[in-house]
Amino acid sequence: MTAPVVVVGGDAAGMSAASKFKRDAPDREVVVFERGEWVSYGACGLPYYVKGAVETLEDLVSVTPEEFVEERGIDLRTNHEVTAIDRGARTVTVDGPDGEFEQSYSDLLVATGARAVEPPLDGMDKAGVFTLHSMGAGADIRQALGVETPSVDSREAAADYADAESPESVGIIGGGYVGIEMAEAFAERGLDVHLFEMLPHTLQPFGAEAAATVEDHLREQGIDLHLDTAVDGIRGDERVSAIAAGDADVPVDLALVGVGVAPNTELAEEAGIELGDTGAIATDEYGRTNDEHVYAAGDCAEATHAVTGEPDHVPLALTANRAGRAIGRTLAGDPTPVGEIVGTAAVKAFDLEVARTGLIDAERAREAGFDPASVTITTRSRAHYYPGGSEIEITMLGDRESGRVLGASMVGREGVAKRIDTVAAALHTEMTAHQLSYLDLAYAPPFSPVWDPVLTAAKVLEGKLE
Repeated sequence: MTAPVVVVGGDAAGMSAASKFKRDAPDREVVVFERGEWVSYGACGLPYYVKGAVETLEDLVSVTPEEFVEERGIDLRTNHEVTAIDRGARTVTVDGPDGEFEQSYSDLLVATGARAVEPPLDGMDKAGVFTLHSMGAGADIRQALGVETPSVDSREAAADYADAESPESVGIIGGGYVGIEMAEAFAERGLDVHLFEMLPHTLQPFGAEAAATVEDHLREQGIDLHLDTAVDGIRGDERVSAIAAGDADVPVDLALVGVGVAPNTELAEEAGIELGDTGAIATDEYGRTNDEHVYAAGDCAEATHAVTGEPDHVPLALTANRAGRAIGRTLAGDPTPVGEIVGTAAVKAFDLEVARTGLIDAERAREAGFDPASVTITTRSRAHYYPGGSEIEITMLGDRESGRVLGASMVGREGVAKRIDTVAAALHTEMTAHQLSYLDLAYAPPFSPVWDPVLTAAKVLEGKLE
């Protein structure tokens, strides 16, 4: 009897792979082990859960465990942690509610995700210090804010703050996606927000031009920015009371640490699965590792960047879902590449939309072998005579030698988050600035000028490259 396909990890990549495999090979068995209680949930929605735009954690769940089992026929086991992989025997060791056992596999998918980075700061263990990369963390933060969290069990954070006054201020360490989104969430809850970033600008992957526009807007919203400022530690007795940064201690009642994520590779590494230069699991175009029977996908794995042609690690939801689905097809007998990435992303910063794709940084472009040049333009989101429009700022990078578009970032109050997709498509097809500027894009006064901002940026970039 053929051993089942085994999946380690029950979120985006893991459940996408299991679902597609079972759909394409309904007579074969797939077993998914998830060490927590939640599966197939949108961690990207957690800031909006804290803010209150999303009411319950259950609203973030795409498919429930019961639906996976009863409707899709997947053997899903939550609260089961895989602790070891024996590649020679093709077994995994599982620690479950009833004890430890061995599970054999025909093929194995490692989809162990990533975790929030906890920097080596004094005070990280104090009450009131949080990271945000799990459903439980979202519930902890809401309870620390004194917000009811229906259907969630009482947690340690609630106990810690049961006898404390409602927090009035928060220090956010890190100016990336999580830091920006949580600044808005905390401000919506009425807290004074201090945001600390050790680099000169927030949102580093989006480029300095977009970041500067966002920073001006954050200040307008009352966010205290501490840029180019390294945090030395978190002060307080048992609870956080201040962020030590520079020459000052900034008083705060809560602290959120959002300095990035790291891939969960320990399980794979201990089994002799190779890691790439990024620190994530190295894979080929089909998601296969250095073991022909072991695959990896999602936030724990590398992917190939379509612009540089090199492995990269960009932990985003679509990358995980898409790779998992492709691996499910491959395991069912239809070899399917996981696809390349260009790092397309968008973030909401109060009233602004910010988006990016491809290479934004000229130095990185030079390291990849290009001769880069960039332009920055400001234009209108709608026809100038149609009410309600606003400015869009676009920075676009290209290669002088080939004329190829390498990447772009955008910021504005409307029409940004999806316009970036046009540039992403151009990157995947290796379009030149001239070719991008001649795309037949939709026009109507309520939605765009005759020359869409993307076309205008490409026209200006073409002139710069020439």
